[in-house]
Amino acid sequence: MTIPATKTARQARIVALVTAGSVRSQAELAELLGQDGLQVTQATLSRDLVELGAVRVRDASGTLVYAVPQPGSSDVVVGGEKIAEALDSRLAALCKELLITAEASANLVMLRTPPGAAQYFASVIDQSTMHQVLGTIAGDDTIMVVTRDPKGGQDLAEHFLALTSRD
Repeated sequence: MTIPATKTARQARIVALVTAGSVRSQAELAELLGQDGLQVTQATLSRDLVELGAVRVRDASGTLVYAVPQPGSSDVVVGGEKIAEALDSRLAALCKELLITAEASANLVMLRTPPGAAQYFASVIDQSTMHQVLGTIAGDDTIMVVTRDPKGGQDLAEHFLALTSRD
């Protein structure tokens, strides 16, 4: 296979590799890319994974593997199978660890986190399967979540709070 040494081609190949099989580490991914003639540094690979929205999820056997959201969707595919539950459990784990308060007003929810955690937490919300979320804006310790429903803020705030006690 001949793949041009462009960022776009490299990232497309990363998506194909991660979607088709179980890639357990960046080293394994770099090796697979190398087999395709794409030599990449760990720093470049790390940036690519962040830009692609890659996450680490457990596959059917319980092994942590990389997964990427499908274009135009919040669905994550690992080895050809969609993994929505992994994203939901990741969000629940972060709510337990980082959510301090959740308050609503109309279609807005304000989430408070420890200092420095808001941007990461907002990214996980954006990648989640919560279709009622239109988007997020994050500062250092505050996230504004905008809901699709003009009056959906209270329900969403309660959902975030319920995730803190989910097993």
